[in-house]
Amino acid sequence: MEGMNRVQLAEFLKDRRARVSPADAGLPAGARRRTPGLRREEVAQLAGISVDYYARLEQGRGPHPSRQVLAALGRALRLFEDERAYLFRLAGEQPGPPAGPSQVVSAGIRHLLERLDDTPAFVIDAKYDLLAWNRMAVRLMGAPPPERNMIWNAFCGPWPITPDSPAEVLAFADESVADLRAASVRYPDDEGIRSLLARLHAASPEFTRRWNEHHVCVRRTTVKTVTHPEYGELTLECQLLHADEQGQRVVFYTAAPGSRTADILCGLREHANA
Repeated sequence: MEGMNRVQLAEFLKDRRARVSPADAGLPAGARRRTPGLRREEVAQLAGISVDYYARLEQGRGPHPSRQVLAALGRALRLFEDERAYLFRLAGEQPGPPAGPSQVVSAGIRHLLERLDDTPAFVIDAKYDLLAWNRMAVRLMGAPPPERNMIWNAFCGPWPITPDSPAEVLAFADESVADLRAASVRYPDDEGIRSLLARLHAASPEFTRRWNEHHVCVRRTTVKTVTHPEYGELTLECQLLHADEQGQRVVFYTAAPGSRTADILCGLREHANA
């Protein structure tokens, strides 16, 4: 196809394959590897294409890949948005909408969670699915519930949001719905977001009312109050770190130095590390 640069496409695929570890792709490390990165058969498996077809792409002699194949390769190779756009252009295609939010938490982010032994932290994706957490988060909030979506739990969990909920809870509801709308615009073809929206609209008039207000925003740093069963009210600063370009965010709960909450977090740390 006119516009396809087979040589540069092959070099780009080989380079990116060498940079992705099995752990980053959600695969077991397996036997000792002679070279870093993924094997060709692993990329093919993750992308849902044949090993022979992928090998020919890396050899610069493959047929023109479809947009579906390019999107699948972008997910398999954990490409950032600018890299994904570059992949499409090498194949002579215009980049489409971003790939859906990933639920694979990289090994680096998991290591970061483990090292944060004094800070409750967890990872969510663009639709607020809880993907990973550390021991301090469990000490603060308890074990994760069976339903891992935070917006579903807020509107349809055991204690759903009502018009009489505390102002802070109502503010979270407004912000999270506006944030979810932003995610639905960024990932218009993501089936996970579509399914969550259908469930919420069917179950929660409070969610639907907010959704119909058409507010759009991305959540940023906030201050929130949580009630701990043993220590009572805690005032926490909620910091957000955008972990990658596939919609994941690391959420940290910190406290002002010298505050009662900071002292209690220190106590929780001792329990978590005991």
